[in-house]
Amino acid sequence: MKRSKWIWLVWVVVLLSYLVPYTLLSDVSRWYGSFLFWSVAGLVIIALNVFITKDFKEHSDD
Repeated sequence: MKRSKWIWLVWVVVLLSYLVPYTLLSDVSRWYGSFLFWSVAGLVIIALNVFITKDFKEHSDD
């Protein structure tokens, strides 16, 4: 899969980070409902960023 498709997946997770806590988790009266979701979403974003940037190489102008 192209790198741009993975970047779109990052944006989907970011969008879900806004939508899910205020829609699906709006009936959860405790803070840990959204916190758990945001923690998992953060880990997913970190994993996606590692995957997206794994082929980046440092270019030297020697």
